[in-house]
Amino acid sequence: RLEKRLEIALSDKRKTLLSQEDHYDDEDRDRWEETFTTDGQESKDDIELIDGASNARTVAELELEISGLTKLEHQALQVVKIGNDHKWNQLKHLLSTPALKTPHRGLNKLVIFTEYRDTLAYLKDHLAPLLSQKERMVIIHGGLDHEARHKAQEDFRNDPETRILLATDAAGEGINLQQAHLMINYDLPWNPNRLEQRFGRIHRIGQTQVCHLWNLVAGETREGAVYQRLLEKLKTEHQALDGQVFDVLGKLFLETPLSDLLIEAVRYGDQPAKRQQLFAKLDNLTDQQHIRSLLERQSLLTDSMNVSDIIPIRDKMERASINRLEPSYIQEFFIRAFQELKGTIREQETGRYVIYHVPADILDYAKVHGLGKISKKYLRVCFDKRFMQHKNKIPAVFLCPGHPLLDATVGLLLSRQRDTLKGGGIFVDERDMGRQLRVLFYIEGAIRDAHRHELSREVHFVEVIEDGTVRPVGSAPYLDYRAATEDELKQKHIAEILLQSRTNSMDWEQIASDYVIRHLIPPHLERVRERRLKLLNKTEKAVQERLGQEIDYWNEKSILQKKAEEMGVQNARLNSQKARDTTTELQERLQERKKQIAYQRQISATPPLVVGGALILPLGLLLD
Repeated sequence: RLEKRLEIALSDKRKTLLSQEDHYDDEDRDRWEETFTTDGQESKDDIELIDGASNARTVAELELEISGLTKLEHQALQVVKIGNDHKWNQLKHLLSTPALKTPHRGLNKLVIFTEYRDTLAYLKDHLAPLLSQKERMVIIHGGLDHEARHKAQEDFRNDPETRILLATDAAGEGINLQQAHLMINYDLPWNPNRLEQRFGRIHRIGQTQVCHLWNLVAGETREGAVYQRLLEKLKTEHQALDGQVFDVLGKLFLETPLSDLLIEAVRYGDQPAKRQQLFAKLDNLTDQQHIRSLLERQSLLTDSMNVSDIIPIRDKMERASINRLEPSYIQEFFIRAFQELKGTIREQETGRYVIYHVPADILDYAKVHGLGKISKKYLRVCFDKRFMQHKNKIPAVFLCPGHPLLDATVGLLLSRQRDTLKGGGIFVDERDMGRQLRVLFYIEGAIRDAHRHELSREVHFVEVIEDGTVRPVGSAPYLDYRAATEDELKQKHIAEILLQSRTNSMDWEQIASDYVIRHLIPPHLERVRERRLKLLNKTEKAVQERLGQEIDYWNEKSILQKKAEEMGVQNARLNSQKARDTTTELQERLQERKKQIAYQRQISATPPLVVGGALILPLGLLLD
């Protein structure tokens, strides 16, 4: 592209490029890194930006720059031909170290990040011969569609033979890769936010192993020396702050962008005094006290709790632990339900199972109802946290309420057996020696926002007694009852006659629903509203801060560029109108985001849904 620009300039017999092309503005580098795709997919604006990256201001300077770039291109080609790629050799050596090996000498699951798709293709070709016949590698880059990315992610997480995920920053955010605890950055971005995002793929809540990260840096280069110093400081603070330094890595360089320091190192880093000055700046930016202040400022959970707050929460947790559904019940139910739905599951180790096949009906149900991603097979699952880890075995996926596979299985089974559940069953309460019939209702209540997004769902069990009174009966009352025996069921007609004769003038279901509306839904709604509004207020503040900074930046750009245009200096890449348009677009985005948050603040309860019921026979009635 520079040669094309030179050709045009020579044909026009120009001696200066100043009025036609703008030089690359270092101030824009950080924003360029965030918007420019590193996967080789160049848009028109990207091409214009690269075209403007030259510092040449005259034809002579451009000729000199092209000559220098040609020499560098030739040298790079010679390195490729020689095949002695020092950086690749370091990666190859690293892959052979015990730290990356399993007890059986195979590779542990490993994530390798690179900046560019060309480098990804280069590494893919060089890594493939190092893998054994049983080991596989998957890739993620910006050119893959959503389905291909999802498949690569699921293969890496659940296929024991898939050992390496090779990715660009297309996998750097929003993807859960915590099945691995090892990561290598083959290329380091000049935007530290990306380091934070990359490491966050494996270093996240639920990770049970110590995470290790290797960064390949050419320390003998000018910018490499600065980056090496940064990484050494981060390692020190990482240990002092229990890994939290990565939570605010991008915010450390808001006032002094890392890209500015690296460019300064490229220009003047061979001067010892200048290098020490750069190191001093880095040390100040990564000072432990500075990091702690950023952590406190950023946290969305800054509320303190005193003893009076903690005691009732602890009591609720203890009661929930007593009343919770035991893992053995969930395990027994899931296995029977899953097999009923034509799924294939087998026990592998004690308490740990292999799911060989998830039926298409379950996958479709989860997709239609937005329950989350479900794999077609799972290497290990368990129903008790004690069995998640097993010596020399991969971690098991914990199946509990809230996991998409369990929720989809329950939802699909309920949808098919809804009539049976609504029809109800017959239980016996051996503790009740009275003669009054009771009806147990299973009622669901949901809380939604104005977008009809479900925020919370609670199950309520209430009993309506024959005399018309209603009472809540806890979270799992059925555990206190037993199914009626065959002999007792022979007396069912008596119970039905009694029920029919005594309920002609009483709508048992409506009575139960009215009770839930008056007494159980309001406190549920208030709990959700309080928690939701607190989070939304903090979210709105963060959105205002982030987009407000961008708006101020582009507004200032438009003013400065307008002044330059009035002086006759034109910018082919960015004019004042484009900067104003960007400002307007960001302002509209901010208003739209605030509007969305306002809708999310509009929280209401849905009408209660009677899911099922059961007739409760007191033992005293059966003994008559």
